[in-house]
Amino acid sequence: MYIYLLSPIVAFLIAQGLKIILRATGQKITWHDIFSYSDMPSGHTSIVVAITTIIALEYGISSPLFAISFVFATIVIADAIGLRNYLGLHGKTINILVKDLDEDDFLDNKYPKQLEKIGHTPAQVIVGGIIGALTSLGFFLFY
Repeated sequence: MYIYLLSPIVAFLIAQGLKIILRATGQKITWHDIFSYSDMPSGHTSIVVAITTIIALEYGISSPLFAISFVFATIVIADAIGLRNYLGLHGKTINILVKDLDEDDFLDNKYPKQLEKIGHTPAQVIVGGIIGALTSLGFFLFY
């Protein structure tokens, strides 16, 4: 029973750990780095692929649980690549518009800077998926 909870958590910790290591080259690590939305690899993808993989290994790909987790994973992955990249473009545009209003310090002080990089590239999602699948396979074989 714990395998369904541990596998995605461990996959997420591995993905976020790699993200921190890849970001830490010459920089100070912050809490934002630990829970960041973007960069290599995708932690969200590692979670949903890990749970989908462990369900496929335990129950088979013809089970209703696998179908549900597969659809859920597809939605999360599509969101990570598409919608969140689109939202990042909106954030970038808003930041430019607020910055262009130099005479109005009210906007600069009242509105926080918007996140501009919250989505993932396909390569980041693929690496996150590989981490999730391998983590679940490891749990399945050794747990």
